Amino acid sequence: MTQSSTMSAANARYLTGYYGIRALFSASWVGLALIAGRTSSPFAILLLLAYPAWDCVANLYDARYNGGLRRNPTQAFNALVSAIVTVAVGIAVMRDYHDVLLVIGLWALLAGLLQLATAVRRWRGASAQWPMILSGAQSMLAGTHFLSKAFNPALPAGVSDIAPYAAFGAFYFALSTISLVIASTRTARRPA
Repeated sequence: MTQSSTMSAANARYLTGYYGIRALFSASWVGLALIAGRTSSPFAILLLLAYPAWDCVANLYDARYNGGLRRNPTQAFNALVSAIVTVAVGIAVMRDYHDVLLVIGLWALLAGLLQLATAVRRWRGASAQWPMILSGAQSMLAGTHFLSKAFNPALPAGVSDIAPYAAFGAFYFALSTISLVIASTRTARRPA
C-alpha cells in the first residue's frame, strides 16, 4: 500500500490547506521582516513575537484536527515550546537582538527536531512528508547558525536575520502543498 492510497481524501484536503496556509503566512512574514530590516521598531518587535505565536496556534490546530493533543505529543510539545518562546522573545527583545537570536536558535533546534518526529510519525498515513522531514532537519541547522551569530556581538542582528529561516519554511510548506495536490490529482485520475 502506498502512502497516497492510505491517506483519506479528507485528510489530504486538510493537509493541503494547512500546509498552504502555513506557506502563505511564512512567505508574508518574510516580506514584512525584510521591510523591517534590522530596526528595533514596534513593527519589528511585533513580527518577532508573531512568528513563534503563529507556530503555537498552527501546531495546536493541527494536533486537534488529527485526534487531539494526547495523540500528537510532538505537536503538543511544539505548541508549548512555541508559546514559551513567544514570551522569551518578548523579554529578550528588551535587551538585545543577539539575545533574540539565542532564543530563536534554541527554538529552531527543538522545533526542527519535533517537526522531524511529527513527519516521520505521519510518513505511513500521509503523503508529502519528505519536505517536512527536510524542513525539520534544515530548522535544526538554522538553529546552530542562529546560536553562532547570537554569540558574536560584533555582527549586527535584527528581525531580517530570521527571514531566510522563515523563507525555507515557506518553501517546504509550499512543496508539501504541491506534492499533495499532485498526489490527489493522480488518485482522482485512477480508475475505480
